[in-house]
Amino acid sequence: MFGYILGLIVVGLIAGAIARFLVPGRHNISIPMTIVLGVVGSFVGGFLGYLLFRKDGYAGFFQPSGIFGSIVGSIIVLLLWVKYGNKSGSRR
Repeated sequence: MFGYILGLIVVGLIAGAIARFLVPGRHNISIPMTIVLGVVGSFVGGFLGYLLFRKDGYAGFFQPSGIFGSIVGSIIVLLLWVKYGNKSGSRR
């Protein structure tokens, strides 16, 4: 169990960092938030992989994906965060 959580954190950090590198613009988030971005992206990638390929049906649709799916999912989550979630309360 500890190895699974540690692996999820490491993959989350790598995927989140790559997503932050690939998405243009300044992203004002910390290293722990980058890990959260990668972990959430991993589950988004797992969900999209399940929808597209119908693999691992016994594990359900809410599952972590590999590094490639984590990066793709992290990019999607970061783009959504930049578009909708990064509002500071002031209107432009």
